[in-house]
Amino acid sequence: MQDMIKMIVVLVVLGSVSGGLLAATKDWTSPKIEYQQLTFVKGPAIKSILDGASNDPIVDRFKITHDGQDASFFVGIFNGEPSAVAFEGTGKGFGGDIGLMMGVNLADDSIIGVGVTTHSETPGIGSKAKSDPSFTNQFKGMKMNAVEPVDAMSGATVTSDGVNAGVTAAGEMYQRLKPQILDKLQAFK
Repeated sequence: MQDMIKMIVVLVVLGSVSGGLLAATKDWTSPKIEYQQLTFVKGPAIKSILDGASNDPIVDRFKITHDGQDASFFVGIFNGEPSAVAFEGTGKGFGGDIGLMMGVNLADDSIIGVGVTTHSETPGIGSKAKSDPSFTNQFKGMKMNAVEPVDAMSGATVTSDGVNAGVTAAGEMYQRLKPQILDKLQAFK
């Protein structure tokens, strides 16, 4: 009986130490992982959408908790004013979730750009949503409260529908959070 108790105590100690080490490693690597994602995955889309901003939108960002999750907003300062934000949305594509970044002009709530950041779509077909700007450029100028489906990519209807759904869902989130977004932007003036 004593041997069994010793074994249980040893297992509990080993499990606790291992769990603590894993938690510490996660805490230590999380900022580095976030930085890598911002720099290499989301960053190119953010910088393309907020092209011409006088600031670095990757650095000038804030988070708002929405439906139990943090939503990141990247600020674009034009003519000395924080007049645009970019933020992430998702849609369901043929191969899984499609991550996209969308930029909005705060003065008139119009879309200034959309860029696909992540996907698992078929190479050469659905993957064109990320590599072919003519598809995502169709969203430019649309009002956030009146996003309409755009022309689908040939052979990639499900991917196109996923991007459309992602833009629509992101637009709805933007409409709900706009007062909070405007409030957070006061810190960038």
